[in-house]
Amino acid sequence: MAIHELKLEQANLTGSFCRDDDPVLIVDSGDTVIFETLDAGWNLRAPEVPGGDAPKVEPRDPERDGGHCLCGPVRIRGAEPGMVLEIAIGEIRPGIWGRSYGGGSASSINTYMGIADRRCDVLWRLDAGTMTGTTQLGHTVQLQPFMGVMGMPPDLPGRHSTTPPRVTGGNLDLKELVTGTTLFLPIEVAGGLFAVGDGHGRQGDGEVSGNAIECPMERVELTFRLRDDMAIAVPRVRARNAWLTLGVDPDLHTAACQALEGMLDLICGQLEVERSYAIVLASAGVDMRITQLANGTLGVHAVLADGAIGSGQPS
Repeated sequence: MAIHELKLEQANLTGSFCRDDDPVLIVDSGDTVIFETLDAGWNLRAPEVPGGDAPKVEPRDPERDGGHCLCGPVRIRGAEPGMVLEIAIGEIRPGIWGRSYGGGSASSINTYMGIADRRCDVLWRLDAGTMTGTTQLGHTVQLQPFMGVMGMPPDLPGRHSTTPPRVTGGNLDLKELVTGTTLFLPIEVAGGLFAVGDGHGRQGDGEVSGNAIECPMERVELTFRLRDDMAIAVPRVRARNAWLTLGVDPDLHTAACQALEGMLDLICGQLEVERSYAIVLASAGVDMRITQLANGTLGVHAVLADGAIGSGQPS
């Protein structure tokens, strides 16, 4: 089981998903890759002032590199459609700066809140030693770094945006994907072609301003394993003290039903109960949460905390 590094070189970056792309790295199941990533906006350093311009990676192909700045794709030998890619998340170390903004666009939330014409830009100073982030006004939050985009292309022709989350992952914006968590994604294309980026220093459920603390990452340690012993229809997460299943759809109700369906699959499979009984257990012990409202395709995750159902629950 080897350890690989993908440094910040333009040849290792992409801004889209495509099943026909050549990999920048080929690894085996069980290997670990240590990534270094820019912020989602391709910025090479922090802006001098909140909302200011900063030098970006140039030149970029507007079709291939039009989305979030991602590192990859990585091909996993032996990955085939129908398998599951297990991604164990190791150390995530943020860079020294982050950026956020609120208002200033006619999104449904901004319009409802009356701030569609008033934008506020925030520049964060990040300290990986104390894991704190501080705004230019001195307000401080405890960092909980994770990657907003981790995923693979769908088995569809053409090039695909990094903005919407999909069942194969992508822009999930799930704040629970921190160090010590494992993400499970359905594989649709040979080799998987995994890419990662969109570092977040911290985010609340919902990502209500449309962005989190967007930041570069100095180190993102991911270990890949191929699973042919499980079948999932939606992304699944093993957190430190819970199982999570995810749903994504432009309609929030449909996204919630997808997440719940994934949770019922988990409960039925691991507790060996039938579906109508499983939904009773879910109603008593599963929490439904909004992952993000920011990307057009909305996210909902179902959470089954350890001990919520009692003896025999998944572990």
